Amino acid sequence: MCHGSLPFLQNSTGRSLRGQFVPQRSFMVYDVPSTKVRGEHAHLVCHQFLIAARGRLRVLVDDGHNRAEVELADPTMGLYMPPRIWGSQYHFERDTILLVFASHPYDSADYIRDYGDFRKIV
Repeated sequence: MCHGSLPFLQNSTGRSLRGQFVPQRSFMVYDVPSTKVRGEHAHLVCHQFLIAARGRLRVLVDDGHNRAEVELADPTMGLYMPPRIWGSQYHFERDTILLVFASHPYDSADYIRDYGDFRKIV
């Protein structure tokens, strides 16, 4: 018998994220020093869903016009990032594990790695 929780994925309005995308890839980000920044890119077509499986971190999201900072600190809550949203992850607490679900397999051509290029696209 298994014990524990398996949260149902939903957005802040309570609507299920089930229809947003089917994950094709997942990965973990861990052992990130608190002074380092991860991400610093956007995707052209890939959707992502980020969860702090353990610990706490901050995510800066930017649509080219507005920016917001989101704290991920609860494994039952996550952040949906549609394509063409610039994302940076930082202030990782010690032992934090960030779990990322992606809608597409890895494709380097899908990445927008230069913020100036990102601003031109959006």
